[in-house]
Amino acid sequence: MMSENVNEQELVQYIAGETKADAAAIKLVLKHEQTFINNSKENAKGEVEVDSDELVDYVLSRPDIKLDELTVESILEAEMDFLMEKGVAGYED
Repeated sequence: MMSENVNEQELVQYIAGETKADAAAIKLVLKHEQTFINNSKENAKGEVEVDSDELVDYVLSRPDIKLDELTVESILEAEMDFLMEKGVAGYED
């Protein structure tokens, strides 16, 4: 998900602006998201299909996450908005 074209600082600031979440909390969510994606199986096209509910559950299950479900969802949605604005991500139909 995370591409070299994306400045993490800029991404975190954007998400913080959208969600009012703490930058450290945002970085943790993104780190766990990356782990989840890295552990997901690729499909025949070599793409990883991520179920957003499973992803949120995974992030919430990490012992260092002290956020509620809504905040985690908001962080992940803001990240997707940012990536789509930058043209590095899109949704599969």
